[in-house]
Amino acid sequence: MKKKKEVTIYDLAKELNYSPSTISRALNNHKSIGKKTIKKIQKTAEEFGYRPNALAASLRNNSSKTIGIMMSRINRPFQASLITGIEKAARKSNYNVIITQSEDKYENEVNNAKALYDARIGGLIVSLGMETQDMSHFDQYVQQNIPIVFVDRVPENFNSYRVIIDNYTAGYRATKHLIEQGCKRIAHFAGAQHVNVYNLRKKGYLDALKEYGLQVDEALILDLKTLSFKEGKKATKKLLKLETPPDGIFSANDTAAVSAILYAKEKGIKIPQELAIIGFNDDPISRIVEPTLSTVSHPAIKMGEISTKRILEHATRKLDAAVSEITMLDTEVIVRNSSNRNLK
Repeated sequence: MKKKKEVTIYDLAKELNYSPSTISRALNNHKSIGKKTIKKIQKTAEEFGYRPNALAASLRNNSSKTIGIMMSRINRPFQASLITGIEKAARKSNYNVIITQSEDKYENEVNNAKALYDARIGGLIVSLGMETQDMSHFDQYVQQNIPIVFVDRVPENFNSYRVIIDNYTAGYRATKHLIEQGCKRIAHFAGAQHVNVYNLRKKGYLDALKEYGLQVDEALILDLKTLSFKEGKKATKKLLKLETPPDGIFSANDTAAVSAILYAKEKGIKIPQELAIIGFNDDPISRIVEPTLSTVSHPAIKMGEISTKRILEHATRKLDAAVSEITMLDTEVIVRNSSNRNLK
């Protein structure tokens, strides 16, 4: 089937006997064009199936009203909620979004960064992939003064906007909660330690143990690559085979924590009486699994909204792309049945 020719402003100009510049201004509701003429031109454009060329406009302006989003895995509830917050705030300001995912692979992230740059986006919001340690693929944005907001998983040494939570305090509070429930041997499912969120949650865990006089046992600390369901099950299996297994687990995400609950139940372990478990993120599954999972809140939608706000503010104030600004949000421990030993 032959592709239908795209209608241009020149086609509309020829049809209506106006100059292309008049057509363009009318389509953009320019105040120099009368309302009657604007209505006539826009009606004809709709009848002809005219579509504005956003790419051409971005080429003229060297940017566009489009925000690029780079996530590691968009099927994770936290990141899906993060995208919701970004898109919601962007739509209010008539911005569009382009979403990419790296699946936690560095090579994919580099390619996504180039593709979004070539699309001439007006700003970029990034949650880094697990493998990412080199940040050089973001240099092209800084050189062209395109603002970048790193959210949640952020680089340590890269001048940019950063929207984060207090991961250290959250990790400390989660561990303290298990200690208050009577746990003496608390295991930790940690993520990749070059990633800020997992490194800080682990530091909070370690400091809580030390403050309450509990021994730090390296056999109870398991660094998981992606904190997947499969990894959580494997880690729990390993822990329960220890001569002295843990009586508590603090997982750096909910996915691995839920798999720990299911595997422990399969092996006849009573939760929380014999093994108390707490996760992180407050994913929907934490309220569905039995027993329900204690967790740490993670204000994903709010983080997404703030990230978009930073992009829009940057565009309005015409700031330098290398600006460095950190927004830190608080969290809270949400106690449910998987760790609450005070239930009757």
